[in-house]
Amino acid sequence: MSATARFTIDDAADLYGLNRWGNGYLTINADGHLCVTPSRDPSKVVNLVQVVQELSRRGTRPPLLLRFPQLLQSQIEDLAGAFAAAIKEYNYTRTYHPVFPIKVNQGRQVVEALLQSGWKHSLGLEVGSVPELLAATVLPTPPEAVTICNGYKDRNYLSAAVTATRLGKNVIVVMEKPFEVKNYIEMAAGQDVMPMLGIRIRLQARGSGMWEKSGGSASKFGLSTAELIQAVDDLVKAGLEKNLVLLHFHIGSQLTEIRKLKAAVREGARVYAKVAKKGVALGYLDVGGGLGVDYDGSRTSSDASMNYSVQEYANDVIYTVSEVCEQENVTPPRIISESGRMLTAYHSVLITDTRAPIPGFLGANGQTRSGREPQVVRDLFYLSENISVKNYRECYHDALEYRDQLYNLFDLGYISLEDRAKGEELFWDVAHKSVRFSHTAKFQAEEFQELESKLHQKYICNFSVFQSIPDHWALDQLFPIVPIHRLNESPTIRASLVDITCDSDGQVDKFVDLKDVKEALDVHETRPGEPYWLAFLLIGAYQDTMGDLHNLFGRVHEADVVLDPRGQSLIREVRPGQNASDTLAEFGYSEEFLLERLESALRERVNTDGMTREQADALAADYKTRLGTYTYLD
Repeated sequence: MSATARFTIDDAADLYGLNRWGNGYLTINADGHLCVTPSRDPSKVVNLVQVVQELSRRGTRPPLLLRFPQLLQSQIEDLAGAFAAAIKEYNYTRTYHPVFPIKVNQGRQVVEALLQSGWKHSLGLEVGSVPELLAATVLPTPPEAVTICNGYKDRNYLSAAVTATRLGKNVIVVMEKPFEVKNYIEMAAGQDVMPMLGIRIRLQARGSGMWEKSGGSASKFGLSTAELIQAVDDLVKAGLEKNLVLLHFHIGSQLTEIRKLKAAVREGARVYAKVAKKGVALGYLDVGGGLGVDYDGSRTSSDASMNYSVQEYANDVIYTVSEVCEQENVTPPRIISESGRMLTAYHSVLITDTRAPIPGFLGANGQTRSGREPQVVRDLFYLSENISVKNYRECYHDALEYRDQLYNLFDLGYISLEDRAKGEELFWDVAHKSVRFSHTAKFQAEEFQELESKLHQKYICNFSVFQSIPDHWALDQLFPIVPIHRLNESPTIRASLVDITCDSDGQVDKFVDLKDVKEALDVHETRPGEPYWLAFLLIGAYQDTMGDLHNLFGRVHEADVVLDPRGQSLIREVRPGQNASDTLAEFGYSEEFLLERLESALRERVNTDGMTREQADALAADYKTRLGTYTYLD
């Protein structure tokens, strides 16, 4: 785009990649506001700016998490629809049963919204612990839905599964270790009701991406081939072979390559068929999780993407299982998948407000000569004034040498503080100009790419990386980030983002891009007295569950937003974020404890230091008020 061309909302959509990774759920209106389209109908939108403004008027200010339950419904329809189409295309004779792993997002409002939306598709739940099973036991599920129990299972876990079975749940306990099979057989001897049984197998096939270690022969979970055979034999001897109804495997989350899936499904289906031919009437094949989300829109096998569609995923599962079962002459199984990331990633958006930017290294800023500068500063002046597109490499290298001389002379006491400051600004002026000139080359040299990353501004954002996007900190997971307004204006600044924790890791300096990972985000210059809001998108999977309380920054405010039957946006429910008292209590500092200690300290001040009772009461009231405040910046 030429310098004189007007920046349009189409330019913004292209710059931030909305049409690549947005899955049809995002658009930009004529005012430059980012909008969510829960039904993918561009005429029915939720204007994020209007929602934030309305919540702010009610006293609920950013940072805040907006949830869109209708996006959960849309994703379920996409998943179930893809499998329905595959079953029809390949004349598959059995059914598909989606299952949501609670660990992906354990929030009750999320799980209940999924169950309600997935009722007609018999959406079930997967749990990995007793607490998760206790939650799943009382949540209403469709009659045909299954409850899959994964994770390590002691007798307490098995007893909880028995309770859920007695309450009418279709529970399938998946055996992942040999001792679990033994525990199940022993418990069955004294029970008139037992949950159904599944076995997780440890495939040779592995996944791809950051979680590929979840699969393969060295996987943490699953029975080896020999252990599988032994488990089946033990169940037959105990007369419990009819309880074994499911075979399960899992090769990792966020599967990036479709060929890895094909290999795993083929191997898993083959094992299923061989077990069925041993006389065990299996009925389900659980292909686990792994269905990816295209976070960067590249449609590649990068860690932040996937080189296949949901339909291709469903086609490969159904076709491969059908082919193997036909070859082995066994009845095909009902198919289960645990596609939690795909179901939930899109449904929530974190909105944060930015505070005063931290400038990058400044240039000379109009430095003038006094005629009394040391020689090294004069040399830097010369470089700053004479650098050009033809000599910028040489000038930058000379500037590096002069900067080292400047610091050495300062350490020896020959340079004043003022001259050091002047020399530093001149060096960074040369650096800025060198980067600008480097963009004229056909290929920008690596040293200038690295230099450019140091010159970016930093925008302070009112949130905690560790609480709201922990996977970015722990795994370098990429999440799309977009301003929610001013998208009809050309962004003029490239910046990284820093949070308000006192931790150097509390920053975002990797951003999605079609061909690469960007080190800076295109943002607008902030305006005094006006908010500047950024949206962190596709954060609905795992981030809520894994966020921590670093610096005691707690959960942010939440609100559910839906479109009513007229297509108007409606803020349906607001859940306040944690206050200081909440987060302190998590670590043993109950409000009662704190106020008792405070009162003791105040009594001592009144008795020994001349503080009046009125002053003490005022301090106590102020302290108690602060315990009830939001943990983020006001």
